Amino acid sequence: MTSLGEAFEKARADGRAALVGYLPAGYPSVTGAIDAIRAMVAGGVDILEIGLPYSDPLMDGPTIQSAVDQALSAGVRTTDVLRTVEAAAGTGVPVLVMTYWNPIVQYGVGRFATDLASAGGVGLITPDLTPESAGDPGTGDWLTAADETGLARVFLVAPASTDERIGRVTALCSGFVYAASTMGVTGTRDQVSDRAPTLVARVRAATGLPVGVGLGVSTGDQAAQVASYADGVIVGSAFVRVLLDAPSGAAGLTAVEALAADLAAGVRRK
Repeated sequence: MTSLGEAFEKARADGRAALVGYLPAGYPSVTGAIDAIRAMVAGGVDILEIGLPYSDPLMDGPTIQSAVDQALSAGVRTTDVLRTVEAAAGTGVPVLVMTYWNPIVQYGVGRFATDLASAGGVGLITPDLTPESAGDPGTGDWLTAADETGLARVFLVAPASTDERIGRVTALCSGFVYAASTMGVTGTRDQVSDRAPTLVARVRAATGLPVGVGLGVSTGDQAAQVASYADGVIVGSAFVRVLLDAPSGAAGLTAVEALAADLAAGVRRK
């Protein structure tokens, strides 16, 4: 079993969902992001997602876009993302990269897979890579590259996905399935979509892989709600938001760890 599988299995054995936390590499700086990632783990995050900054983030809401824009303006490159992965892997929790596909094609799919595995990464979340193109040599053949390096392939499903589509997507997933709870961009919300439980049930009918739910979770109460039906609770914008709002770097780290602790308590709530 991979470290990613072990993280989900440990959470399941504890009678809870795994807490998955996201931050983009390079914000507020490369070292600042690494410090924030360590604070997230100290607060109770079980699995990490490191975002690869990209100039055309179709799925990202204004909070993550703001952080990504600042990271790109500061000159963050793919090599900095890999350096961030290596530091994050040093915390002892599984680390995935979440990225749009174009930067990986530009870097070289096989090269990126090899470098990510060498840095200690365990997989890749690819929101805009379709199952139809995932194995196409013209787009880099991610399926083969992942198999050769042992990296998890995490694709997304959404409430609008048909059962047939869910079956096709989950058949290509490994590690876990990312269930986007709403149709729209990332961002914190007053309440999590009521369509998410049905989506999770539909995914479980198609696969035995863990199902993580993302888009909208920002509080311990919401984390507890999602944890009641999902295997993983994915939080991104809320972590970025507290860093954006912090008056200083030190205050940001304190706020990140406190948020992680609140969310971690939420996924453990019976």
